[in-house]
Amino acid sequence: MHAASARSAAASAHRSASAPSSPEPSSPEPGGKRLAGVVTMVGSGLSNQIGAATGSLAFPVLGPVGVVAVRQYVAAIVLFAVGRPRLRTFTWRQWWPVVLLALVFGTMNLSLYSAIDRIGLGLAVTLEFLGPLAIALAASRRRLDACCAVMAAAGVVTLMRPQPSADYLGMGLGLLAAVCWASYILLNRTVGRRIPGAQGSAAAAGLSALMFLPVGIFVAVEHPPTAGAAAYAVAAGVLSSAVPYLADLFTLRRVPARAFGLFMSVNPVLAAVVGWIVLGQSLGWIEWAAIAAVVAANAVSILMSRT
Repeated sequence: MHAASARSAAASAHRSASAPSSPEPSSPEPGGKRLAGVVTMVGSGLSNQIGAATGSLAFPVLGPVGVVAVRQYVAAIVLFAVGRPRLRTFTWRQWWPVVLLALVFGTMNLSLYSAIDRIGLGLAVTLEFLGPLAIALAASRRRLDACCAVMAAAGVVTLMRPQPSADYLGMGLGLLAAVCWASYILLNRTVGRRIPGAQGSAAAAGLSALMFLPVGIFVAVEHPPTAGAAAYAVAAGVLSSAVPYLADLFTLRRVPARAFGLFMSVNPVLAAVVGWIVLGQSLGWIEWAAIAAVVAANAVSILMSRT
């Protein structure tokens, strides 16, 4: 995958990975439609991070596993309604990447939410963002991108610097989420080529939800959810799955891929701000500097990309 298409796939894939890859945008449209696209991007980014923060409020009752299970159910419902997959027509050549995508889909969300539980929203999302950033940088051979990779690596080293209070398991889970997100992008590309429309992604979401069904039943039996916890978990699914997916479909028809990818690079910043305001997870200047390095690496790479 060349650099431009890699960045577009990375941008449309997250959200803590809740939506399938979307089509490349057409040429930029002027006036109100362009402004509407920008406003939608802002709302989508905030919705995604607020959803993650809201889901974490249910951790004391459901735990990260229970919240992720509910989120998978919501994502499956939304994507099945939009994609309407014809499962009986799938061949084995189409099914195997769908199965892998379902496994990656669930593992990505579980590792991310577990990381959020241990190291906070801002740091977890920053580490996860290394996945699409690595895909974008690996697709290019420019010296500038090599410098961007070094900048991002420096930010990660700063975040993971040895200290008595460092939660290396939480950081490891964040990096696992990054690997899963990168795999999600590549698998989505394969699925998109072999299965028309959003059918493949919808099938993967449905299969992932089925995998989490026993988990959800076990959590509900062992830790009966309160009405508040269930509401938080469902809200997380809607805000981090349904809203971003529909927003991407709207946005990618109104803004160029470069602008979309550039905005998506600020998600770690949005996560840190939302974590601070909603969850009271404050960060020191060193953590903010590391987050800025990761965001800047992606922003510079996109802005300086060749057409």
